[in-house]
Amino acid sequence: MEGGGRPSAAQAVLLAASTAITALLYSIYRQKARVVRGLEGARKVRLDGDLRAVLLEAPGRCVPYAVIEGVVRSVKDTLSSQFVENCKGVVQRLTLQEHKMVWNRTTHLWNDYEKIIHQRTSTTPFDLVPAEDGAGVTVRVMKPLDAAELGLETVYEKFHPSVQSFTDVIGHYISGERPKGIQETEQMLKVGTALTGVGELVLDNATIKLQPPKQGMPYFLSSLDFESLLQKRESSVRFWKVLTVVFGFATCAVLFFLLRKQYRHHREQQHLRQMQEEFRQAQERLTGTEGGEVLKNACVVCLSNTKSCVFLECGHVCSCHECYQALPNPKKCPICRQGITRMVPLYNS
Repeated sequence: MEGGGRPSAAQAVLLAASTAITALLYSIYRQKARVVRGLEGARKVRLDGDLRAVLLEAPGRCVPYAVIEGVVRSVKDTLSSQFVENCKGVVQRLTLQEHKMVWNRTTHLWNDYEKIIHQRTSTTPFDLVPAEDGAGVTVRVMKPLDAAELGLETVYEKFHPSVQSFTDVIGHYISGERPKGIQETEQMLKVGTALTGVGELVLDNATIKLQPPKQGMPYFLSSLDFESLLQKRESSVRFWKVLTVVFGFATCAVLFFLLRKQYRHHREQQHLRQMQEEFRQAQERLTGTEGGEVLKNACVVCLSNTKSCVFLECGHVCSCHECYQALPNPKKCPICRQGITRMVPLYNS
């Protein structure tokens, strides 16, 4: 604590940073908890012949937040894998990722560094259909790339290591960057994949559409079933809740430490003021009635009795007999701190 009981700059920064982190973690926790509550309250509908009747009875022919499970089927053309034969899908993502080592001048270590240098995503219209054949109802999936969790499967992955000459190696050590290679990845949402969709379900003329909700809730197209998706989100909520509680306790501990320091400083100041007040009252008792001056023959220890002792060998006359007896052994003069060999009583006539 600095002078005046104020916290130091480091303590103030620590408290502010801890409070800000706690507030940020709590905000993330509330947002994720809101998502879980929305998923728990989402209406589960079956992809069968009764779906159209359900939407016709709903206000505005719309279910604002619905859960529906089905199998992916292409509407027209399908996307073919560039690397795997007979692999058809409706969403295709090609990614080129650079891997290299970067020299950290602070830790003096080589750290892994990854960077996406190219990514291309292609889509084609697709529907969700029942897993059992025979039902004629389909649900058109709109804006699949807006989904928070798009269940893409990695169908191809290959790492191309970089070829380096001796000159390249020397140059890399000088520049602080050592390329490791390029990783090529292809991900697809394949035809026939079981998909769980969570979003707004609306009947538009004769077409049933699943699209991003308008209430600020997330849009899901997951390869997990609904129960697994809900458990995954609940575990995320618990994780952020634990982080929030831990940093909250840390913030409370820092605040308690600063308040305790402030309280101790206040008690010390209060005790000092009390001693000053007692000293002032003792001076007032010794004030003469005629000249208003402090008596010169008052004991320097208690300021109440008159001086009645001569200390030898220093010769100071500064204490009463009661204060002399109260001095700790070995007794020393309160004025010069010299040892007292003997005391001679002083008699005023």
